[in-house]
Amino acid sequence: MSTDTTTTPKQTPLHGEHEALGANFTDFGGWDMPLKYRSELAEHQAVREAAGLFDLSHMGEVRVEGPEAAKFLNSALAGNIAIMKIGKAKYSVICNAEGGIIDDLITYRRAEDTFLVVPNAGNADVVAAALAERAAGFDVTVTDESADTALIAIQGPAAAGILTGLVTGTDVQTVNEMKYYAADDVTVAGINVMLARTGYTGEDGFELYLPNAEAVALWKALLEAGTEAGLTPAGLASRDSLRLEAGMPLYGNELSTDITPFDAGLGPIVSFKKEEDFLGRSALEAKKAEGVARKLVGLKGLGRRAGRSHYAVMKDGNVVGEVTSGQPSPTLGYPIALAYVDVELAEVGTALDVDLRGKPQPFEVVALPFYARQK
Repeated sequence: MSTDTTTTPKQTPLHGEHEALGANFTDFGGWDMPLKYRSELAEHQAVREAAGLFDLSHMGEVRVEGPEAAKFLNSALAGNIAIMKIGKAKYSVICNAEGGIIDDLITYRRAEDTFLVVPNAGNADVVAAALAERAAGFDVTVTDESADTALIAIQGPAAAGILTGLVTGTDVQTVNEMKYYAADDVTVAGINVMLARTGYTGEDGFELYLPNAEAVALWKALLEAGTEAGLTPAGLASRDSLRLEAGMPLYGNELSTDITPFDAGLGPIVSFKKEEDFLGRSALEAKKAEGVARKLVGLKGLGRRAGRSHYAVMKDGNVVGEVTSGQPSPTLGYPIALAYVDVELAEVGTALDVDLRGKPQPFEVVALPFYARQK
């Protein structure tokens, strides 16, 4: 009897397009995803200066609908979802009983009693199951639509201009006037999508949700329309360097079930004003009262070598923290890192060292984000 437990990574509806474009692939959250096409640095630069096109179809999509949908989500998530207006989006977390983060996610209010919850790829099944379990006793329906939904992101200063060339009528105004963290239904290149002005790069941009069957046609239409503006397909490598420059946490690096929102600097998204007793509320109230031992900070390298995940952060030869993400910043030209450090050493300007395989290198605590676009 075979004992081989390996599984073949899943493929998005756009996998063939990535192959045709010469992508290098990597297993990410159980999915065979493009890491880069030719140069991750060129893809990074394209997003900062023009636009990049990302396949995010590995992300999860869970629809929650029913008369008690808002009340239910207030009981399931740490944020106050019920106060959202229709057409808006909110960043939140779903926690366990100890206040640890099961996942960070975005929730869109599509109608008075309808919401779309978008978890990360590696946690999609876990979040869908948790929401289904927590829905007991509420008049709601929880539907995991992940397997049927594609997601394409266009990010960068040229994103809006490229999109407006593919819409007509009132949709042109909708694209141009859409606020950050908002969403609406529009028709792009003849394809009906849920368009959201959200992203994970620190640039202006949009995310387009649509059925799997339409994904290839939309991907091709966007690439063709964006050629003159410098649009390029971009993979996970540039997505990671972009989000790090923007100081955005990555689940599995900065966030985990061992980390609470207060440790990660996400305390403001936790609502204690709402009446619902969400899972983890009592633990998080205690954590807020007692304070955190370590805090997530940004580190700027004063030398040329970059700190990497799990490298020790030092002060006077003593370990005072750990790097969670780090690499040279393509935009800024120096090493940057996110790290958890002892709270008394978290002030901006604090001098620290990162142990780069036995060789301490100087770093300094700086304010986040490392990079902010000019608006």
